[in-house]
Amino acid sequence: MNSAVGKRASITNPLTGAGTAPEPSEFRSHRFELPAGLAGLRLDQALAKALPQYSRARLQEWIRAGAVTIDGRLPRPRDVVRGDEAVEINARMALIGSVASEVMDLHVVWSDAHLLVINKPAGLVVHPGAGNSHHTLQNGLLAFDPQLARVPRAGIVHRLDKDTSGLLVIARTPEAHTALVAQLAAREIHRSYIALCTGVMTSGGTVDKPIGRHKSLRTRMAVRADGRSAVTHFRVLQRFAAHTLVSVELETGRTHQIRVHLAHLGFPLVGDPVYGGRRRLPAGAHAGLVAELTGFKRQALHAARLRLTHPFTGKDLAWEAPIPPDLVALRAALAAK
Repeated sequence: MNSAVGKRASITNPLTGAGTAPEPSEFRSHRFELPAGLAGLRLDQALAKALPQYSRARLQEWIRAGAVTIDGRLPRPRDVVRGDEAVEINARMALIGSVASEVMDLHVVWSDAHLLVINKPAGLVVHPGAGNSHHTLQNGLLAFDPQLARVPRAGIVHRLDKDTSGLLVIARTPEAHTALVAQLAAREIHRSYIALCTGVMTSGGTVDKPIGRHKSLRTRMAVRADGRSAVTHFRVLQRFAAHTLVSVELETGRTHQIRVHLAHLGFPLVGDPVYGGRRRLPAGAHAGLVAELTGFKRQALHAARLRLTHPFTGKDLAWEAPIPPDLVALRAALAAK
């Protein structure tokens, strides 16, 4: 596990050479001349290249809000630039106003000025939603660090299902959030999971099947030809009489991806209430195993490893989260003769 804390670093514009340190304030101010090499681009495209610490969507919002001037005038995102305009930006970072902060015990694995890594317990919802406006990870993060109100989704870059445990990375600044979202889109954030499946696998493999919303059950996902690309790699760690423990690597991050892909193969996750079907007990199972299987009330899935590049230091960082006690107990019961 890499536990080194990254040193706070300024963000340097690779085109203009101008350095801009992440600010705790909700305001961002920039003054510079657009490089000649950006001539012919739309303004929002040119600004995204000149200020890579911000997303193009955020820059478009600032342009439309009148926070950006070009040679003293208010432009449109689609205006074409000639490459020598004077740019001035005085923008307010949007605050999260509708999500309340809530003090809770968060297991912080690692932190610095830019990132947090959280080991999320099973049962904790990540984002507020219908029926879950409180007691979510986002509520807890806003209490842990009120400055996260200035970061989209309180810094949450990716998510885990409510009943999946394990590692999540949180961006503590808007600049870090933009950089991590770009890494995620480029498949440069590596996530490994431990999963316990029903059925005995003969070998590992890869599932390359698109995933989309189920046609009739709208709360579920399904493998379907018109879905979004989804790739899951898995390898066998341990076989039991009627179950298999596997390690899973994601190339993509579709909703319920691991659960859907393994169920599609005929090896649903133990305890999965949506994709697992009827709970199956091995023939001749001893009393301890029956108790563990019937008492396991969540999908047996844990985000065990996380690896990424620090958005400001450029260092490769990696973390591991031990298998939680409920999954350890179930594995031991399966191994017992």
